[in-house]
Amino acid sequence: MKIKLEHGAGGELMEELIKEVILKNVTLNSAGGIGLEALDDGATIPFGEKHLVFTIDGHTVKPLFFPGGDVGRLAVSGTVNDLAVMGAEPLALANSMIIQEGFDGEDFERILKSMNETAQEVPVPIVTGDTKVVEDKIGIFIITAGIGLAERPISDSGAKIGDVVLISGTVGDHGIALMSHREGIGFETELKSDVAPIWEVVKSVAKVIGWKHIHAMKDPTRGGLSNALNEIARKSNIGILVRESDIPVRPEVRAASDMLGINPYEVANEGKVVMIVEREFAEDALEAMRKTKLGREAAIIGEVTNQYIGKVLLETGIGGKRFLEPPVGDPVPRVC
Repeated sequence: MKIKLEHGAGGELMEELIKEVILKNVTLNSAGGIGLEALDDGATIPFGEKHLVFTIDGHTVKPLFFPGGDVGRLAVSGTVNDLAVMGAEPLALANSMIIQEGFDGEDFERILKSMNETAQEVPVPIVTGDTKVVEDKIGIFIITAGIGLAERPISDSGAKIGDVVLISGTVGDHGIALMSHREGIGFETELKSDVAPIWEVVKSVAKVIGWKHIHAMKDPTRGGLSNALNEIARKSNIGILVRESDIPVRPEVRAASDMLGINPYEVANEGKVVMIVEREFAEDALEAMRKTKLGREAAIIGEVTNQYIGKVLLETGIGGKRFLEPPVGDPVPRVC
């Protein structure tokens, strides 16, 4: 086979690559926790009465600086968010940078300062790293690894029939903002990426309703909301019904999506969390989200059902229903 861009885009082709090639050539050992074969946002390792959560992520984005953020903020946020959606408080990050020879020194410092500022928001220290310089015309690639500590690890496979689905804010902001910026599409209000660390949102909900009442979480990055919901449905062996009228989308994101021919549910978000909670705690969870800076536009968007197992059903604004399919690949490449 030949590796294509779509194999790294978070959709069905990427899942096929992981299952049919990567997992078949790597020795799987979960160390008693959630391992590689679970294809979750990280791995867990029992650590006394708690669990260490370990994750790693590579980041490449074009352009490196975009409305609302840059590759440095993206790298820290992405890794922190992978820990957060598994219920882990971030403890430390490691940072590896692969830099093109001749890369602008001022841009490099700007990226480093952005990483530092984002880490301080969490807060989480960057404790170790590695630097390589290469001849290839790559610009800069950033690989960040993170460890966190969880009282009760949360998998993306724990959703139960009767649960309620929440999203912490508007969807499509990151991918559509980058694509609009690339294509030079202007609006009266500039589209901005939502890139941000979401630990505060997750922690606030857990503090109010308890970790045991949060059954599943996912940060809807590559493949967007559609891919995140489909992964949860398939892994949890349940169905999910979401209402289009309840999914928060900014008008300018909707307009740009229509102009570009892109479904905002399929593009990456970098500062949101999809959370599945017990029904009786849904309103409390929503209120807790909305009290945080990043969760003010949170919404309840649907519920977990026993119909169409492994599928996501979208109730449209006119009352019809259709399947919300996972994308084959990300319609907006090089955004994370």
